[in-house]
This record gives sequence, C-alpha cells and structure tokens, in this order.
Amino acid sequence: MDHSAGLPPFPSTEAAVTALRETADRHGREFLVEHAVGADQSARRTAAGAFAVTDEDGSLPHEALIELPGSPEIEIQVFSEGDSHITVEGITFHDVPTAHAPAFLDAVLARRARVKTTWYPPFARLIVPLPGDITYKEVVTMAHGAGMTRWLSSITR
Repeated sequence: MDHSAGLPPFPSTEAAVTALRETADRHGREFLVEHAVGADQSARRTAAGAFAVTDEDGSLPHEALIELPGSPEIEIQVFSEGDSHITVEGITFHDVPTAHAPAFLDAVLARRARVKTTWYPPFARLIVPLPGDITYKEVVTMAHGAGMTRWLSSITR
C-alpha cells in the first residue's frame, strides 16, 4: 500500500526538519537535529565514489537525524529519498514517507498512538493512526530492545 498517495513530498530535507520542529514545538518538546550533507556523509549513499561529496548525478544528498529526548523517546531519520525511519521508545517504523512524519509525530505526542495487546498468543503492537485512514503498526517485543516501557504501558488498551 502506498501511504504517501495524495501528499506532496517535502521539497527538501530542511523543509521536513522545519515541519517536524514546528510539531515538536507545539507539544513543548526538546528538538535536537544533526545534519549529514554530501554523499561522503550520507548513510545511504553507496553508489557515489569513495570520498565523493555529490552523487553521480551531481546532486548533494542531505539527511537529518532528529532526537526528541524525554517520554516518549523519539528518533527520526529523514532520508533524501523521501522516506524516514521513526523510532518510538526503541520501536522502529521503517520506510514512513517523510510527508507523513509530522502527522506521525503529532499522533504520538498527542497520545493518539496506542498499544494493543492480545492474551493468546501474548502479543503487543504499537499503533499510530494518521488522518486519512492511514495507520502504522509495529510489533512490540524484547527484540526491539524496548519491551513494554512505562510510556508504552501507559497507552495500552
């Protein structure tokens, strides 16, 4: 399913960072950002030659790592390809379109996210609903290194 349907992509990584910062500010959260600019700094750029700063097409890739310390602890990796990895309390949601990242962050900080558990088999899933009938779900297990933190337990239904 293409979750990004109908949403324009951000024109740049910096525009995405600005939108995420505004969302964090509305919720009174600290916002730390580290930028990686250039193919030699980018985590995903393996096609560029050794010590190259630009991609083969001459573009300058720009990625950002955002941290929101506190409860819940959130980390967002914004990639220049238009997707993000969002980690909430140690649980990573891969390949979230960057266009969804501010709404995702808002849902988590506004406590619209929830953990749903089942008794048999014992199972928990972090569910993050976005406007437009878009929902992201990820399993909560000890393999994620998080288990049921205090914050996750507080949103369990």
